[in-house]
Amino acid sequence: MSELGILVPLAGIGVGALAVWTRHQRRLVEMGMTVTAEKAAQYASQHRALEERVRVLERIITDGGFDTALQIEALRDQRAVERTRDGPQEKGS
Repeated sequence: MSELGILVPLAGIGVGALAVWTRHQRRLVEMGMTVTAEKAAQYASQHRALEERVRVLERIITDGGFDTALQIEALRDQRAVERTRDGPQEKGS
């Protein structure tokens, strides 16, 4: 009977320790869920920003903006060629 008298308090201590450990594990999981939710929100925000950029690029290409950009680059190239061609002549004169 004395063994039973020792086991009852030990069982109570064990159950209490198990309750504390379970509570701690639950808090760890909740903290992990919070971090995961924050990361998901950041990814969603970045995803929306990237989608908006793609829409803008699609609009530029389909609305003829791409042709405009090519024309601007062609003018820049033409000016660079003219500067290169005119540059040595001015120095030689």
